[in-house]
Amino acid sequence: MTDAEIASALAALGHEARLKLFRLLMRAGPEGLSVGEIGRHLGLAPSTLAHHLGALVAAGLVEQEKQGRAVISRADFAALRGIFRAVEAECCAGVETLDDDAA
Repeated sequence: MTDAEIASALAALGHEARLKLFRLLMRAGPEGLSVGEIGRHLGLAPSTLAHHLGALVAAGLVEQEKQGRAVISRADFAALRGIFRAVEAECCAGVETLDDDAA
């Protein structure tokens, strides 16, 4: 996972409404929720919901599937695990000491 992909995903989650939306989809599990159900849970206007869902889809955190007339949204659990693994991989890896000649 690239730094740009990680930054995009974290930026998408950095908005309160998108974080609430993503957490709702996490609680819903692999079955996901229809856009209408999400709107009822969060009380967002359809255009606002579409905007926030679009940002989460673009960031690779949410997948959508058309089922008849409904669009089902699901959290992409594998993507979230990948982000956490990529960030965690840096833990305690050490930092190169730089010369401090300027001081």
